[in-house]
Amino acid sequence: MQELDDHGDPIGPVVAGWEPRRRPSHTVLDGRVVRLEPLSVAHAPDLFAAYSADRAGRMWTYLAVGPFANEAEFGAWVGPLVSSEDPLFFAVVDKANGKPVGIVSYLRIDPVNGSIEVGWVTWSPLMQRSALSTEAHYLLMKHAFEGLGYRRYEWKCNALNMPSMKAAERLGFTYEGTFRQAVIVKGRNRDTAWFSVIDKEWPTLRDAFDAWLKPDNFDAEGRQRRRLEDFR
Repeated sequence: MQELDDHGDPIGPVVAGWEPRRRPSHTVLDGRVVRLEPLSVAHAPDLFAAYSADRAGRMWTYLAVGPFANEAEFGAWVGPLVSSEDPLFFAVVDKANGKPVGIVSYLRIDPVNGSIEVGWVTWSPLMQRSALSTEAHYLLMKHAFEGLGYRRYEWKCNALNMPSMKAAERLGFTYEGTFRQAVIVKGRNRDTAWFSVIDKEWPTLRDAFDAWLKPDNFDAEGRQRRRLEDFR
């Protein structure tokens, strides 16, 4: 039943025992196939090599930066990110060879209200559409909800970026709407699509991630046997 205040107006439920959460820190999140570690300048050479596999530069279309002409230019971009606390950047390391293959971050970190966003998802071709990318998202989401106790986990992207929209839905995010003319990126308008997962939804998503990521869900070539959505 909807709760009403003394004036008869509907009000939201009490968030019992709520206290501001701590901010995420530069820490390591370790999984089965990937390890997320604090971004450092030492990651730059291998990251640039991984990104260079995208010879057409298409991965940079919807990002606010790139493509980069050379390793020095890329390293100059990475340098200031290392000490940033919001966004808080991670390098995604492929545990099979110990090399970084992508960058991702927490951002719009709001400890008072328990809201946090995942962003700067900069996957190289070496991890796109793979267990590496899915586990990286799983580790970040799990840490946000279970390690830090946040209530809301956000995903935002260019509303024209269909791969990102589909990825959000595949991972279990709920579409909340589009902010028209939200920002200007590389001189062009960006309408921003908003997605979220909230804490009460996390247990079901966690169980699905855990089941999908098990080794027996993949064949000898690393292809999934069942889709992530099938476990929800």
